[in-house]
Amino acid sequence: MASGFFAVLDDISALMDDVATMSKIATKKTAGILGDDLAVNAEKATGFLSSREIPVLWAITKGSFLNKLIILPIAFLLSAYFPLAITVILVLGGIYLAYEGAEKIYEYFFHKDQKEHAQKPTAVAEQDLPQLEKKKIKDAIITDFILSVEIVIIALSTVVNETLTIQIATVSVVALLATVGVYGIVALIVRMDDYGVRLINLNEEENSFSDKVGTLLVNALPVIIKALSVVGTLALLLVSGGIFNHNIAFFHHLFPALPTMLKEFLLGLFIGLVVVLVIQGTKKIFKK
Repeated sequence: MASGFFAVLDDISALMDDVATMSKIATKKTAGILGDDLAVNAEKATGFLSSREIPVLWAITKGSFLNKLIILPIAFLLSAYFPLAITVILVLGGIYLAYEGAEKIYEYFFHKDQKEHAQKPTAVAEQDLPQLEKKKIKDAIITDFILSVEIVIIALSTVVNETLTIQIATVSVVALLATVGVYGIVALIVRMDDYGVRLINLNEEENSFSDKVGTLLVNALPVIIKALSVVGTLALLLVSGGIFNHNIAFFHHLFPALPTMLKEFLLGLFIGLVVVLVIQGTKKIFKK
């Protein structure tokens, strides 16, 4: 009986070793898109009142966990019985990401004045803030869903030849790390100014080390947020372009001399602008 118990422990230990090894490999392969995920979600999680930042971020995080719970079983089933659907879902998600990124660029060049006016505090009535907050949370969760699909599929591709148990455990670990890691870092970013103020008020001394560090954190937050807005837009286009490049043969063999990153950016931008123009044209037709 004892030998049977220890044999089970050995099997569990070997399984955990395999899962740990494959998780490291899968995490390395998804590192690029995890960086994109961080940039996109950090940009989407900012712009709220200070008192609402953590509740909003927690709402997005819960939505991200729910996304993973929906995606994981579907991904395993489709991978086993209908692998073509994975590619179709990825491409559709890529079109949405490309549209989001290209729309930001389109609005910056053609509706910059309107956007700046809309961002003024007086442009939003206080009673409308909860509704706008819900909309931003919903948009963030939708974008997270699409990026999560990409993360899960890439992680799944690294263990496609392993047993089902290792596949489920490895991809689940990567998905969990993606949510905890990404939103943990986002929480640190959006609360940076509060940490800075606490450091400034840490002691009564003038121009102390804590004052300098606190002032640096407070002054750095607006710069980081603006930078994340730009990086998040680029990330949307790069992720979508990567989806098109790796899953559509025509695009994969198009312009082979171009550097991969440049090619993926141009693909994401081009397809995104096409979708933006189609949607804008459709709106004008229905308006008439």
